[in-house]
Amino acid sequence: MAWFKRKDKGIQTPTEAKRDTPKGLWYKSPTGKVIDTEELEKNFYVSPEDGYHVRIGSNEYFEILFDDNKYKELDTKLESKDPLKFVDTKKYPDRLKAAKEKTKLKDAVRTAVGKSKGNDLVVACMDFSFIGGSMGSVVGEKIARAADYSLKNNIPFMIISKSGGARMMEAALSLMQLAKTSAKLAQLAEAKIPYISLCTDPTTGGTTASFAMLGDINISEPGALIGFAGPRVVRDTTGKELPEGFQTSEFLLEHGFLDFISHRKNLKDKVNQYIDLVLNQPLR
Repeated sequence: MAWFKRKDKGIQTPTEAKRDTPKGLWYKSPTGKVIDTEELEKNFYVSPEDGYHVRIGSNEYFEILFDDNKYKELDTKLESKDPLKFVDTKKYPDRLKAAKEKTKLKDAVRTAVGKSKGNDLVVACMDFSFIGGSMGSVVGEKIARAADYSLKNNIPFMIISKSGGARMMEAALSLMQLAKTSAKLAQLAEAKIPYISLCTDPTTGGTTASFAMLGDINISEPGALIGFAGPRVVRDTTGKELPEGFQTSEFLLEHGFLDFISHRKNLKDKVNQYIDLVLNQPLR
């Protein structure tokens, strides 16, 4: 019983000798499942217990999509300004500075070109960790420039949306990005260059009202929240109870808003399979 009972009294451990469990060893999913973080990473950041797709950022998506995680990032120096001198609980420049320090990102989207299953692919991936993935002038400009790169080099284009909507600190300037990105995607369509839209959790607001739903093929991850306004706003506006699973990717697939839902481990294969089919080239 010595394992369970302390035989000697008065034993004290100095503070410097105490050891805490390092943070980040485990991840707990919303359903209560606890997963080792290394196992989670090896499983494409999807809980093997319940299939829950953990929110990830551009670094992880680039690693999944690009061969050997090799790519060239585009327009790395673009940063937001404050032409409206916006202030809410803090000044917009201060909010931007805090977000940059916390996330080590310049803004809420990164764009890159690289090989995916041997062929070139341009990817614009949003980062929710940067002010909720909000779409401001830089997001719109980087997506437009990435579309131009695809157009100039005849390379398929993919956008991974993960956003709370337009950035309120830029007001009408952020709303202008809906039109700008949509116009660029129309140019891709005229040039018959494939555009794939991947909606991840969450895809809401201005992103849904523009590029997120304009893909030649619109796909999603399981369980993602996709909509213009949130469920609470819709419920309060309509005064009606919403169907079960409203605005989940499964609900949207059933009602024709999505073409298919892909598990993250199959994403690279599915995207490139579609590109091969639409371009009438041999399947890789």
